[in-house]
Amino acid sequence: MEREKRETVGNLKISQEVVATIANFATKEIDGVASMAYCPAAVNLKKFLTKSQTAKSINIEMNDDVAVIDVYVNLKYGAKIPIVSENIQKSVKNAVQNMTGIVVAKVNIFVVGITFDEAAAQ
Repeated sequence: MEREKRETVGNLKISQEVVATIANFATKEIDGVASMAYCPAAVNLKKFLTKSQTAKSINIEMNDDVAVIDVYVNLKYGAKIPIVSENIQKSVKNAVQNMTGIVVAKVNIFVVGITFDEAAAQ
């Protein structure tokens, strides 16, 4: 009974930009991630001109309150790609679900580049 009463009070809408920001922070916390990557295929011209870097490196598809999240990253040289990717997937899924209540069906990781430590290269 109480649940029904709470639902009739109003609606909650969470923007995709908020979900992208949560995913962005969750990704950057993972050891082995050098930076978020720009992926031109992930955005259209309007998003490119109006949105932040987060919108260019995180793509979210919502379908009936279930999210599929694409994350584009640059990894540090020497990072074990399968392990880092799995850690990103778990971190993003947990952060988004815990903070928003949105069910995350999949987190797809796209490794766009590898970043070399300049000091080690010399």
